[in-house]
Amino acid sequence: MEETEAQGKRYKIIYADPPWPVTFVDDRTASVKGGWENRQCGILRDPEYKTLTIDEIKSLTVQQISDKDCVLYLWVTNKHIEKSYDVARSWGFKPSCLLTWVKKPMGLGLGGAFCQTTEHILYCRKGNPLTIKRSDTCWFPFKRQNKHSQKPKEFRDIITSVHGDVPRVELFARQATPGWDIWGNELENSFEFKEWGKNERN
Repeated sequence: MEETEAQGKRYKIIYADPPWPVTFVDDRTASVKGGWENRQCGILRDPEYKTLTIDEIKSLTVQQISDKDCVLYLWVTNKHIEKSYDVARSWGFKPSCLLTWVKKPMGLGLGGAFCQTTEHILYCRKGNPLTIKRSDTCWFPFKRQNKHSQKPKEFRDIITSVHGDVPRVELFARQATPGWDIWGNELENSFEFKEWGKNERN
């Protein structure tokens, strides 16, 4: 497979869902008749996918594939919001605002005093990217997905409605989507980064 830089291809939309570093603690709730029961096990377990350190995520050479006028939609959990700004800047983007996916509560799951029922996309820009339609909100109450860490497909539709049918790519993709190029370690990639070894993503 030829490398994207050699092809000279540049994307105007980059949609990324990095595997942020995380360790789960099995302080989970279980469904019981009439409500929820908190079962605190205190057992550390690994996530279902390989994670990366913040420095590994920052080192991804996104500059190779981003157009001079480009938008970045960067998924991030609550814990890493501050770091996500550093990641975006290291990729050559200027952070603009947070979009929030609001999920229906399902008992006392992840979190401390407040259980985590939101995830976020850090919307970023570089140059003068095209906006063909403005969104009237940055708050999206889409239903939870069936697979852990899976994101609602509606976000891809929102992105293309705002920016149009332009060259676009999903980084750390877990499924192929028509109209989108993909890169990750679970699918056949549309390209490979020149200066980022396969050891970091496998």
